[in-house]
Amino acid sequence: MKPPYRGLTWDHPRGYAALRAAAERDPLIEWNIHPLEGFESSPIASLCAEYDLVVLDHPHLGEALAHDCLRPLDEVFEPADLARIAADTIGREYASYTMAGRQWALPLDAATQVMAARADLLDAEPPADWDAVRALSARTGKVAMSLAGPHAFLSFLSIAAALDPAIDLRDGGRWHAEAVATEACALLAELARRSPASVRGKNPIGLLAHMSTQDDVVLCPLVYGYVNYASAGLARRLSFHDAPAGAAGVPGSILGGTGIALSRRCAVDDALRAHLLWLMSEPAQTAFIPIHDGQPSHRRAWNQPPQQMPSPGFYRQTVRTLQAASIRPRHAGYIAFQDQASALLRDRLAASPPTDLARALARLHAASHTPGD
Repeated sequence: MKPPYRGLTWDHPRGYAALRAAAERDPLIEWNIHPLEGFESSPIASLCAEYDLVVLDHPHLGEALAHDCLRPLDEVFEPADLARIAADTIGREYASYTMAGRQWALPLDAATQVMAARADLLDAEPPADWDAVRALSARTGKVAMSLAGPHAFLSFLSIAAALDPAIDLRDGGRWHAEAVATEACALLAELARRSPASVRGKNPIGLLAHMSTQDDVVLCPLVYGYVNYASAGLARRLSFHDAPAGAAGVPGSILGGTGIALSRRCAVDDALRAHLLWLMSEPAQTAFIPIHDGQPSHRRAWNQPPQQMPSPGFYRQTVRTLQAASIRPRHAGYIAFQDQASALLRDRLAASPPTDLARALARLHAASHTPGD
């Protein structure tokens, strides 16, 4: 018998393995997959027209709300259930799906940019701040920056967040001061110039896979963390650490992770509601999901990972960064802005003065807003 609901998630074991295993336990949802970058090629409104449940990340909320294609979760769950999930969720993951005064997704998965290292190749402890990263890059030529796809811009945002940790960009109306953006561009350009050519075209998954099989990269200071690459079963396992800090001592990082959203077409019954609440429960988040290749959002999984969780050190060694991670802008024009800004940085990092880059980014940000945003 065909499951009553159709769901869409992303095509990495972290994105689908636990959901499909849960669907075997409760045969309610048929989970299909698409590439991690799939939302850029398929607008959220068209995906919601085809699927009842969509696993998305928070920067797509502005576009989704502009097209009115998601169901607010206060129409589906009791206030006490949402309050419990909010209290149980690590860092700003729950808040990243709160917009226009309502909740639009359940924070299934937590991630942010952290530092990945080959401890066996480092001659000292992993660097704690950007000055130490710069020194290691100059000494070894084996410090890689994540620059493919949107990640050139996300690396810029994380460096800027370390320089100015108090700024809040989530609602799209604010932008970095020119001095902060200029300093971030200068540091990114310096590190990109020495980044090994072998990984310049790789997304975070490809970069981490490369580091776990090759020896030409000893450290990536900013890459979205995947617990799978900390597995003791890898011949060259990676260690993960807090993202580099700026002068304030706060690790700068841009929140990732994914949430389960419900499309307007989804007619939620009691069985689906109970299934989703179970996915967000402590037993599922600290046992079932991590055992099935997932990366949970529950704060206990990160602060006090139980013994049965794979690679508990991954969580303990990066929890400070996740708790401090910043929410990206989420206005309707953000995704196009992110793509344009990344392309600009890749094209011009090597040749343009940092001040010119900072001003170009500010112009793109201003142009990403439609009148009335």
